[in-house]
Amino acid sequence: MLSDFFEAGWRIRTLREGPAGALLEGFAGALSDLQYATITGRKPLRSAEHFMDWTQRHGLAVPSVNAEALDRFARHLARCRCPYAHANRIEVLKGARVFATYLRDEHVIAASALDQEVPEPVLLAEFSAWMRQQRSTCATTLANYSRPIRDMLRQLGEAPSRWDVHQLRAFVLEKTRSSGWAAAKCCTTALRMFLRFLIAGGHCAVGFDAAIPTVAHWRLSALPRYFQPAEVERVIASCDDTSPVGRRDRAILLLLARLGLRAGDIVQLRLGDIDWWDAWIRVSGKRRRPTHLPLSQEVGQAIVTYLQNGRPRTATDAVFVTCRAPFRPFGSHCAVSVIVDRALSRAGVTRPSRGAAHLLRHSLATSMLREGGSLQDIAAVLRHRSIQTTQIYAKVDVTALQSIAQPWPEVQPC
Repeated sequence: MLSDFFEAGWRIRTLREGPAGALLEGFAGALSDLQYATITGRKPLRSAEHFMDWTQRHGLAVPSVNAEALDRFARHLARCRCPYAHANRIEVLKGARVFATYLRDEHVIAASALDQEVPEPVLLAEFSAWMRQQRSTCATTLANYSRPIRDMLRQLGEAPSRWDVHQLRAFVLEKTRSSGWAAAKCCTTALRMFLRFLIAGGHCAVGFDAAIPTVAHWRLSALPRYFQPAEVERVIASCDDTSPVGRRDRAILLLLARLGLRAGDIVQLRLGDIDWWDAWIRVSGKRRRPTHLPLSQEVGQAIVTYLQNGRPRTATDAVFVTCRAPFRPFGSHCAVSVIVDRALSRAGVTRPSRGAAHLLRHSLATSMLREGGSLQDIAAVLRHRSIQTTQIYAKVDVTALQSIAQPWPEVQPC
């Protein structure tokens, strides 16, 4: 209700007695149900008031509100002279979109009114369906694949029979010219898989996929980047156990540092994945193959502390949710990386390379190896499908390497 966010009686009466008073009252109730704080909830309410005033001045009926209307409102904000005290126009537009989402959920506007999707090319849609059916490819991988494929279809056209190898190679070279190795590898893999799909469907000649060049990469050529054990402990200790956010961040950091989880594993973790009686946690990983990992006392206690005294009330079954209303699961693995990055800053720990969350995974493997763990043990904890993936950690075991190192010619041994 409006009285949950505004104290002044005249302000509440102004909103209630306005043409959109009933909608704003309902919107305030929805924000209250989502546990918006008083100050936080005022922002979308003011944005909704501004948006409704704009729609009425332009003769736009509420049921006809759609994505195009929000775009027009965004252009209005660029030159707005309305008597509304807004310091940030981006926040105003964000609040208007939250209000429009409420209108859609309450069936005031059509369910498809806010859809603004760009039509997907037919071949790309068929490829995505084929990958899901034949290879059980997850949505995240398909989203990464779709970007270079969509660019190629836009540049070369949607008639594969007219393509030639020179066009394909020129596109790949131009696309990956300023990319790193990982991005270039993703691009070439996506295009190669797409061409194989086209070949299977008879859209282009057999062997056309060989036109995609291979990205040069030497396996095990680099050293894994990691933190020293003392640095890992400093990062974990930097969390404030007296605050809900600190309890959440500490539980996340322990899962990364003690169990070697990936950032994506944290995002996908659900309450049903934890077996408190038998002390294990189920993780699906990249290929959605569930694996049971032991839940130590330290990690389990941190999760319990967060669930009992830090996690807000919400309908989602995700273990970790945002700390501000609306309380929802993390949108992507990037949220976990931000949490780790902030912990590193608080602890004064310098990152040895790019990335944040994955460095804790590397640090766990390195510590296990130095404490006498075998590569097989490390592969089991990190859930590597092949021991070859784990072999890179053998390069950081200096003590073991010294026992087999041959003396350098013409140099006295140390």
